[in-house]
Amino acid sequence: MSLRLGDIVPNFQAETTNGPIDFYEFLGDSWGILFSHPADYTPVCTTELGFTAKLGEEFAKRNVKVLAVSVDPLESHHGWKKDIEETQGCLVNFPIIADENKVVAGLYDMIHPNASEKATVRSLFVIGPDKKLKLSITYPASTGRNFNEVLRVVDSLQLTANYSVATPANWNHGEDVIVVPAVSTEDAIKKFPKGVKVVKPYLRYTPQPNVES
Repeated sequence: MSLRLGDIVPNFQAETTNGPIDFYEFLGDSWGILFSHPADYTPVCTTELGFTAKLGEEFAKRNVKVLAVSVDPLESHHGWKKDIEETQGCLVNFPIIADENKVVAGLYDMIHPNASEKATVRSLFVIGPDKKLKLSITYPASTGRNFNEVLRVVDSLQLTANYSVATPANWNHGEDVIVVPAVSTEDAIKKFPKGVKVVKPYLRYTPQPNVES
């Protein structure tokens, strides 16, 4: 069964490059990103994990913990991790899960037989502090992920979880947001003191509420 948005994600225990973990305990009250890669010692994955490592401070600022996973063994992960650090110029501090028995891959539907019967596809899951799935996205093995987009999505998810707003197309942190339809214009004017711009009765913008003007 594939996970759907709003589902509580399954817990698991696993061996990682940072030692054994219980997934729920590892996340604690943080947001989480769990992403799979098809195999160790592959070029696209090497760049992905390196870029993720370079974004470590950005994830930390957002209270996000990151884990990677593939069905390769732990010894392979440790060897490949050295290659990533050498070629990408970074330290890989986040855990890489060794899922040799495909437990995590099965729980999160990361193996798509029509693509490969053995390797995990490039799935990525954003999980909230409530352990519910907030976003999932799957790429083919040939296409590297845009982790700047992942950060943008996390910014949107964290913003919209706390305010009655949505984010428009191509939105980035600091730009105007949309007042959700459930809030009347009259209430929106009271709720958002920075101002409300009414384009249509159903399309109303306001400056991002959680940043200083």
